[in-house]
Amino acid sequence: MDLSSLRPAKGAVKNKKRVGRGQGSGNGTTAGKGNNGQQSRSGYKRPIIEGGQVPVYRRLPKFGFTPIDRKPVNTVNLTQINKWVEEGIVENEVTILHLKSLLHASNADYFKVLGDGELTSAIKITAHAFSKSAEEKIIAAGGEVVKAFRTLEEASKVSDLPYEEALLKPKAILVKVKRSKKTTKS
Repeated sequence: MDLSSLRPAKGAVKNKKRVGRGQGSGNGTTAGKGNNGQQSRSGYKRPIIEGGQVPVYRRLPKFGFTPIDRKPVNTVNLTQINKWVEEGIVENEVTILHLKSLLHASNADYFKVLGDGELTSAIKITAHAFSKSAEEKIIAAGGEVVKAFRTLEEASKVSDLPYEEALLKPKAILVKVKRSKKTTKS
């Protein structure tokens, strides 16, 4: 026995199924692909079909995702506020307008004060949010914390109040009323 006498086991090797080689082969005419149409063509790959509905790959955005109710928040640390006080940029009060101009923010931005650093002087700070540590440090330094509820853009749209008061006025909470169907009596 040598290498030239080796053969595969009986039934292990079969001929390739040759389709489209005439009626006598059993796979002529349509070559086993049924009748005409998209699926009988070469290169067919089943597309994602949702029956006229816009497909999921067209409904979703291509790059990233931005929530509709996202609030643009600018943060500022106590070290930065203390630096502004030392340089004389602000005196004894930091308002939303100060934060907007010093942080180069827009009228639609919210502001949050973070507790990194220390305050050396008593100062009144108005912002939309404060971290716990920032609030404690401001009060410990003899300052005051004032929480604003609206952005400058929203405050400018309140017609019956000046913007300083409109900033501090809480927004009305919209309550959805469940309506029941009217019954008609005959």
